Amino acid sequence: MQEICVVGGSRYFGKLLVERLQAAGHTVTVINRGSTPPPQGVVHLVADRNRESALTAAIGSRTFDVVVDQVCYTPVQAAIAARAFRGRTRRFVMTSTIEVYDPATAALSSVPHGTAVPEGIVDPAAWLVRMDLPWRDDAYLEAHYAEGKRQAEAVFARDGGFEFASVRSAHVLGGGAQEFTGRLAHYIEHIALGKEIAVHAEALPTVFIHYEELADLLLWAATATDFTGPINACSDGLLDVRDLASTIASKTGREPVYRTVGSGEPASPFSFDRHYAMSNARAKDLGFFFSRTADWLPGAVAEAIDASATPTV
Repeated sequence: MQEICVVGGSRYFGKLLVERLQAAGHTVTVINRGSTPPPQGVVHLVADRNRESALTAAIGSRTFDVVVDQVCYTPVQAAIAARAFRGRTRRFVMTSTIEVYDPATAALSSVPHGTAVPEGIVDPAAWLVRMDLPWRDDAYLEAHYAEGKRQAEAVFARDGGFEFASVRSAHVLGGGAQEFTGRLAHYIEHIALGKEIAVHAEALPTVFIHYEELADLLLWAATATDFTGPINACSDGLLDVRDLASTIASKTGREPVYRTVGSGEPASPFSFDRHYAMSNARAKDLGFFFSRTADWLPGAVAEAIDASATPTV
């Protein structure tokens, strides 16, 4: 059994990860700002990870086999964590995102249209880091979320001083009320009430992952394998926005109403006019087996409907 530290881990799949690490017999430490206590038996360190002195003081003389960072969004945060945990962990796993592949946010190597995007399209070891950008400005960070993740990965890959792996998650669904992004709730409300769903004329498919499967993969990445570098985390099977709406419609008994948007006009969540659906081949080659999105999505939709106050009939 191992000593595992989770930075964040207070909600959704991070909370589930903590529970599963503990259930597997690992000694778990959680570092967060203290607003949400971890389960009984988990060591709780209170610190703002943005303040290096506070983070270092909270860690003290502790050492860990693995650190899983659930809430790293910028190269500044990555540099703070790299210094704080250098010499105190053998392995560091960062939760990243499919958005690092979004061609609208960076000049990336092109792949043939429709090809599942492999990890090598964004190589953190070679990515340019700009610490001088206004990463502490919330509005700037929100607008540059994908770039913040890319640069955070780059800092750990080059300057961490430990084995580093990043888990690039697909769009996460499931968990009913726990699904804090509200994206499924958005569709349930629109379809149940006959409100228009804004979609691109040729909406392209993307990839998804159930929150429980992502927690399982993070557990595996932290404890069951020693791979380094990025790995894509997505269930098998592509879906586009109309596929998602159709699944919801089958549960609500209401047909979706679509409105086609023009170029540059905002669309509903998961309607994409550009391709960056990920390949999960590397994770499979390393021994992780994924479910099919089509198998778990109806249950996730049903959970979301049950958690919603919106009438469905």
